[in-house]
Amino acid sequence: MKYQSTRGGVSGIAFKDAVIMGLADDGGLLVPEFLPDVSAQMHGWVSLDYKALALEVMSRFVDDIPRADLEALIDKSYSTFDDPEVTPVTDLGPYAVLELFHGPTLAFKDIALQFLGNVFEYILTERGAEVNILGATSGDTGSAAIAGVRGKANINIYIMFPEGKTSQLQELQMTTILDDNVHNIAIEGTFDDCQGVLKEAFSDLSFKQQYGLAAVNSVNWARVLAQIVYYFKAWNQLGQPDCFDVAVPTGNFGNIFAGYCARQMGLPIGRLVLATNANDILCRFFNTGRYEREEVQFTYSPAMDIQVSSNLERYLYYLMGSDPDRVRDFMETFASTGVASYPFNTSSLDDTFVASSVDNEATLAQIRSVYDDFGYLVDPHTAIGLAAGAQHRRDGVPMLCLATAHPAKFVDAMREAMPDVGVTHPTLEALAGLPTRKTPMKADVNAVKAFIETGGRI
Repeated sequence: MKYQSTRGGVSGIAFKDAVIMGLADDGGLLVPEFLPDVSAQMHGWVSLDYKALALEVMSRFVDDIPRADLEALIDKSYSTFDDPEVTPVTDLGPYAVLELFHGPTLAFKDIALQFLGNVFEYILTERGAEVNILGATSGDTGSAAIAGVRGKANINIYIMFPEGKTSQLQELQMTTILDDNVHNIAIEGTFDDCQGVLKEAFSDLSFKQQYGLAAVNSVNWARVLAQIVYYFKAWNQLGQPDCFDVAVPTGNFGNIFAGYCARQMGLPIGRLVLATNANDILCRFFNTGRYEREEVQFTYSPAMDIQVSSNLERYLYYLMGSDPDRVRDFMETFASTGVASYPFNTSSLDDTFVASSVDNEATLAQIRSVYDDFGYLVDPHTAIGLAAGAQHRRDGVPMLCLATAHPAKFVDAMREAMPDVGVTHPTLEALAGLPTRKTPMKADVNAVKAFIETGGRI
């Protein structure tokens, strides 16, 4: 399997090179040259545990790592999860909930970043090389990335997060990690500002090459690859229905794009329900064909407080017939004007997706409703997925909702929704009183680059 850029300037590179490149050198995103059809094989995977299933799915995309080595990397990556199923399914009557928060930082990002951290170490050891990982986070990616690479040889990690705009526990999960190779950068601004700095830094190819810049955000294909697996696992756990729908809370479009890839590979997903909070750029795009940036609104679901969704470009590539010129024109128009439109009628958009936006009030109401009806606690992001899923349920079609984080990570929102119900987790309780380290910085690419050049010293 080879990889190519959505913008046409990179092609024919192997998986390991795609991992190290991260963001394509032409500013696009790397995608596989094709999405393999596994419809003839997947019914035989029903009895496989998570690790064995991951090997079957991932090996279709990875042919430059020996199968035995890939198996060892997968085994190491998912041995850190606290549930033997890794991503268990819970039945809530009209819904099935896929719990993706059983990793070390209690968020779905662990599923990809535990794997990516081990793959990075494997490649760097093999090549005798070093990398400086630069990441941007709206909350969960940062802590999961840090947990994936802390203390690993030949890797330094620099995580930018918007100062004061993640939950307090999300920040503590990052800033209490004091390993020498971990550097947290508190950016004055929004997540989109962090993401803008990241893309600008990666666009400086001489800097990227000189300092071995690498990406852990979902711009890195390995992130998407690891997330495809749990869609297949969920289908097995549901009893392999002929068709099922999936509701996905999303801001950066990576999680739901993995579901799209699984569908293209033959998994019988009927519809993907795209659920956003008040930052509804994706919802508006899929309902109108117009991709227009607005001001970021800060909500109870901070990981989705995003107005520029990186992974949409990968989907556009397939939507536009794998035509890099059309993708490049669309993205350049959006970058320069803040708005771009799909060039056909809205009815020609892929009917795989339906989309809804859920505001703060409805998010809290959904948290209360699920607890009252089932005695089950959901975090605000998961609540948005459930609320959107309810709007698009179809008779006779199972609805799977992705639970993306443990509710204890969002104390303020949970207290607002249910002041009399305590929500906690021992992993988070252990953070209280620990020393922290972070470096405040303006949203200035030159300042961030200088910080990397000095090895994390001001």
